[in-house]
Amino acid sequence: MSKYKIAWLPGDGVGQDVMEAAKIVLDRIDLDAEYIHGDIGWEFWCHEGEALPQRTLDLMKETDCAMFGAITSKGRDVADLELDPELKGKGYVYRSPIVRMRQVLDLYICLRPTKAYAGNPLNYKDGIDLVIFRENTEGMYIGVEYASVPEEFYAVNGMDKIPRHAAISLRAITPEGSERIVRAAFEHAVEHGRKRVTAVHKGNVLRQTDGVFMEAARKVAAEYPGIQFDNANIDAMGMWLLKNPFNYEVIVTTNLFGDIISDLCAQMVGGLGFGCSGNIGANYAVFEPTHGSAPKYAGQYKVNPIATILAAKMMLDWLGEKDKAAQVEGAVAAVIAEGKVRTYDMGGSAGTLDVARAIAGKL
Repeated sequence: MSKYKIAWLPGDGVGQDVMEAAKIVLDRIDLDAEYIHGDIGWEFWCHEGEALPQRTLDLMKETDCAMFGAITSKGRDVADLELDPELKGKGYVYRSPIVRMRQVLDLYICLRPTKAYAGNPLNYKDGIDLVIFRENTEGMYIGVEYASVPEEFYAVNGMDKIPRHAAISLRAITPEGSERIVRAAFEHAVEHGRKRVTAVHKGNVLRQTDGVFMEAARKVAAEYPGIQFDNANIDAMGMWLLKNPFNYEVIVTTNLFGDIISDLCAQMVGGLGFGCSGNIGANYAVFEPTHGSAPKYAGQYKVNPIATILAAKMMLDWLGEKDKAAQVEGAVAAVIAEGKVRTYDMGGSAGTLDVARAIAGKL
């Protein structure tokens, strides 16, 4: 029996390409694991009315963690049109699979490392090295939306200013959710020798919800006197990160702000081809590249697999396989530094699997 059971969720589009690349690297380090395929992606929405079937969630609950590639997501109108005829008009509503698994499995941490590897021609500035802790289950992504204002909402003070035809999305921030994501950020700082944690918010406008977040952040920060704590508004943070990214070590923020700022940070170290992510809970985690499915490149083995390989490195760290994780990161860094094997985004002509094989060759 293998030491680990890993749910293997390639998805669709280039998700299958980059996951094949990650498997080349994982096979090279001889991880004692069983990789169990799970169904996820647009075809399952079209044919079953659910992009993340219940059987896949059940599989995940029987495994140690998951690796996820990418999936195609489309707008509500297109999603309805592409349902199989026998499913139309039966109440199916498209739900983001990754958001759903975060909520169902309580994967409250979205961990986004941002590291500029030496020799990467796409680096904004060499030496950038920070991490983002994004709250993953609350905020604007709770999925409570209305296409028009429900009648009962008009009993709430201030709603009389909102026309009935307005669409409404709700934002929910709890003290408990805020405390645990901030605590995770501080614990990471302690474990990895980082000296500064910055909370990002928009408390000058979103006074109630971000007020809750910042109250929790200050409460937790007081428990870590050895770590410098500061905070910034989200709009100012976008400017300051570009001006001097070296001022920041650990950033912690709410769901939507974290989604935005983590992609900004990814671009500073080469783009989404280098953006790896861990969706982490108390007992389970899902690791993924942060790029989309890029359907026009599907099956061409053209896109950069480094984000997915670094996501596998994060998985190894989470499993406690620290030495193997370090070996994988070292191999990635060596291939980037050499500059001989590069995908098109880096100015080269190598394919997805060429990069994977080059990295595996360093192990």
